[in-house]
Order: sequence, then structure tokens, then C-alpha cells
Amino acid sequence: MSPYWLILLFLSSLSCHHVLSHSKVELLPGFDGPLPFTLRTGYIGVDEGEEVQLFYYFIESENDPKEDPLLLWLTGGPSCSTISAIVYEIGPLKFEEIQYNGSLPKLVSRQYAWTKMANILFVDLPVGTGFSYAKTPRANYSGDFRTSSHVNQFLRKWLVNYPEFISQSLYIGGDSYSGFTLPLFFEDMLHGNPSTDRYIDNNHIIPFAHGMGLISDELFEELERTCGGEYHNVDPNKVECVNNMKAFEAKEGYELVYYWMADRNVQEALHVRKESIGEWRRCNYEFEYSFEVESSVKYHAKLSTKGFRSLIYSGDHDLVVPFLGTQAWIRSLNYSIVDDWRRWWVDGQIAGFTRTYSNRMTFATIKGAGHTAPEYKPKECLAMFERWIHGNPL
Repeated sequence: MSPYWLILLFLSSLSCHHVLSHSKVELLPGFDGPLPFTLRTGYIGVDEGEEVQLFYYFIESENDPKEDPLLLWLTGGPSCSTISAIVYEIGPLKFEEIQYNGSLPKLVSRQYAWTKMANILFVDLPVGTGFSYAKTPRANYSGDFRTSSHVNQFLRKWLVNYPEFISQSLYIGGDSYSGFTLPLFFEDMLHGNPSTDRYIDNNHIIPFAHGMGLISDELFEELERTCGGEYHNVDPNKVECVNNMKAFEAKEGYELVYYWMADRNVQEALHVRKESIGEWRRCNYEFEYSFEVESSVKYHAKLSTKGFRSLIYSGDHDLVVPFLGTQAWIRSLNYSIVDDWRRWWVDGQIAGFTRTYSNRMTFATIKGAGHTAPEYKPKECLAMFERWIHGNPL
């Protein structure tokens, strides 16, 4: 991929006296010995008077941090902490896979971390997520457009304070709900299982579940009858439809990170400010957030006209954002196919299927993966990321 340094166009508008709050983390409770990679954490203030303080984790590439690209990664939700991406998806650490015994969960190295070939900047966004916080009550809310503004301010200030990374290739990535906000302001994207159009995504969930054999023919027929094929913003007066949809309610399955993040020693090691510490949630769904963007397809269309490359990938077992919906909005862009539907391979095994379009967009499925694909298929997703980021076909 050709390097894009468009962010430099904005740097001249910033005064360079901003003081960056950051600290190097060499030891983490739960991990044996010094960290085998460079981790820095800190806060950057955005908005008027820097009323919003955004917490970040910056992990340098384990390969060649001075030459490898910079990837800014945002987690979805909205309001899900980026620690999920670090310990469950693409970061260099993960929890030891043993039954929890009441003590502090142990961390071990992840073999297929994306930090093996990229510098990754993880940000708790929007305000109210993870350890990001507001200094005033009026700043303690967010929405799609405010979030996009905050990311823009954050990245510009971060690059001013880390000038050694300005000349490196910049990639922007995220998963799930970030698919609504990232295309608002970024030219070059890397999206995993992105939510893009609420209507398209939600209306493909039931057909996908039926096609994958996850629900019976009888339940599918009842859903079709009672909901009429409309599963987005279901009318609460449609009692039969609402009752049938309850079969799709999900349960939280990430207990270990709660125990680890709640530990005071962990918070001190991460240099978390005391004013940002409350009841830590992996996803803060009680936070006041305005869902303003119904569809980000038009932003993808605009980016496509500028010739920037993008990778859109979906776990083919993802019930949250089924790949059927992702394929539907990609087709709506009406770009011609330059590399038609084919298998892609890892270690002699089929890893999924892929297709590339004339707008330099690559779509890929990851065989057997769920919503956060790297969590389920780490080897395959690392191979995909490595090939794409180096401009090679999957």
C-alpha cells in the first residue's frame, strides 16, 4: 500500500505546546516478568478547554517500530473499551485459558498479535468508555459526529507529541459499531465486521441465522410472519415479533477482564488517573450516546472516489453483523469486480473467501469466525492483515 500522510495537512493548525500525559509501562500485574514489548499509556484532552480526556494504550511494533506502519484502532459498541481488542483480539497479551480461581487473572503473550508488524494506538472512545472521562458534566455525553470530531482532535495532538511516527504509513481500523463513525473522517480504512447500515445489517440477521442452521424452520417462519421481514427498530406493539426476537439476546462472556481491570495495582501500573476510576465496564451501555448516523455507505462511496484502499472483513459465523448484510451494502456501491469470489488460504487450509472491487476495496470472510474475527481465528486474521497491509493479494 502506498503510504498516506494526509494527517500532516492538519498539523500546521495546532500549536505545538500541548503537553502529552503519557507513561511507559514495563510491568503489569498478572504477567510474569517485564513486558516483551513497549507499552505507553496516557491521556489526551480534546474539545473546548480539553474537557474530554481520552485514555489510550500505545504499543510499539515488535518488529521495527521506526519503519512499520501506525494503526489507530477503535473498538465498537459504542462505548466498549479498547482493552477488549488488546486482550481478546489483536494485542500482544491475552488471558491464560484456565478456570478462574478467584485470584488476579494471569496474562500471557499472544502468538498472533498484530503488533508483530505494526505500531498500534488503542483509544478508549467515546468519552465515558474505559478510563476516558469528562472534566465537566456538560462534556459527559457523545454521539456519532462528536465522536468523529474527538478522534480527529486526538490523532492530530498525538502525532504532534509523537513526531517520530508522522512519516510512517497511517492506517485506521476498528470493528463493530466503529463502522458507522470511522468513514466520517478517515481516508484510508481497515474495518473488521463493520456495522455500516442499520437497516441492511439488522434485516439480514434472521435470514443468516436460519441459513446457518442456528434456528429452526418453524421459528424462522414465525419471525417472518410476525415481523414481516422487518427486524430493525421493531415496533414494541408487535408483541409476537418482540417475543420471537428474544431468542437472539446475547449474554456477557468476558468476566476475566472485569476482575483484572478492577484491580487497583493494575490501574496504578497503567497510570490511570484516579478521577477516571469508577465501576469499570467493558462496554458502558448506560452512557448517554446519540445514534446519529443510520448508514455510513455514502461515506464509503465518497472515499471510493478518492482511490484509497480498504479492507472489509467478516467472520462467516457472525450473527451480530452478518456478512450477508456487509455484502449487500458493498454491492450497492456498484463497483465492478476485478478479482472475483475465490478461496484464500493459510497453511494449506481454506481460511475464507475474498473478492476485490475496482474501488480498491477488498472484502474477505474468515471461515468459522464470529463477530470479532481475530478473537476466534487469530492465525488466519494475522495472515490476512499482513498480506493486505503489504499490498499483497489475500
